[in-house]
Amino acid sequence: MGDPFGNGPEITIKALSDPEIYRKCRPVVIGDVSCMQYAADVHKTVYGNEVKIHRVTDIAECGYECGSIDVYDMELIRREDIPGAPAAPAPFKLGATKLGGDASFNYVVKLIGLALEGQVDATVTNAFSKEAINMAGHHYSGHTEVYADYTHTKNYCMMLAHDELRVAHVSTHVSLREACDRVKKQRVLDVIHMANDAMKRIGIENPKIGVAGLNPHCGENGMFGTEEIEEIQPAIDEALSEGINIPEKAPTPPDTVFSKALGGWYDIVVVMYHDQGHIPLKVKGFVYNKAEGKWDAVAGINVTLGLPIIRASVDHGTGYGHAGNGHANELSLVNAIDFAVAMAGGNK
Repeated sequence: MGDPFGNGPEITIKALSDPEIYRKCRPVVIGDVSCMQYAADVHKTVYGNEVKIHRVTDIAECGYECGSIDVYDMELIRREDIPGAPAAPAPFKLGATKLGGDASFNYVVKLIGLALEGQVDATVTNAFSKEAINMAGHHYSGHTEVYADYTHTKNYCMMLAHDELRVAHVSTHVSLREACDRVKKQRVLDVIHMANDAMKRIGIENPKIGVAGLNPHCGENGMFGTEEIEEIQPAIDEALSEGINIPEKAPTPPDTVFSKALGGWYDIVVVMYHDQGHIPLKVKGFVYNKAEGKWDAVAGINVTLGLPIIRASVDHGTGYGHAGNGHANELSLVNAIDFAVAMAGGNK
């Protein structure tokens, strides 16, 4: 469900109001009935459509019927904890809180447990606040690290995707200075392996993989840095020897690799650090309508590769300050559900 005081409950209502979702999968929300009911009330006020909330305390109780959303009730947030409640639904402005951080963290831990037990085939997460979960004493830098810890996974990476543009990261939530130090042959090779496996799971038989350089012009033969020569190229060479398809057989300059990816040269690009991958994805997926003063699209997804379970997520934040107005865009969540379904289908 995401942070109880963010946009997660509302976009969940909007996404699960579409009958097409129920033709693809059997969704159940892990969170609080109080928050989901509030979001349903907001949805009815704004759009005139009534959505029922079906409280469950066991996956076996789910009905999986469009129009009646199954919610596994964690009972961590009361209706009176929600700003404006129990009065009529209204927008509220509330930032990161200890209460919200603790609740959203525990939703994720429960979700991971259900997946490890085999009760669910895939997991999809709405946004939580890194600040809020740390306020609550859960010291993680994001969902990815929580998943890795609770699944006892040592080797994992973040992948972002929007339409045919996909990127897998060598490093993510570290300083840029530290990110450069993390560009090592074995790590680059590991991410190439995970990217290749992920593409096969969604049905691409022989994935084409681009590998971005770290430095301008890939270091210009050592003039601007030697990481390409000493770390990235050796990883590429080993991957090629294993039969992995890296068309250029060398790192590609970061300023052209994404244009090539959009042109169909690659199915996925291995990038060296957080913003190298995030910026092109969000330029493509986040579309702001200047004339109308609103986002036409907030698309793209975040996937954790290397886990023993499937995890996809929205690629945006909690939307504090806009929660409660019913206008949050659900497209990224729908994309995440679709990708999780595709990955789950790859297991069958």
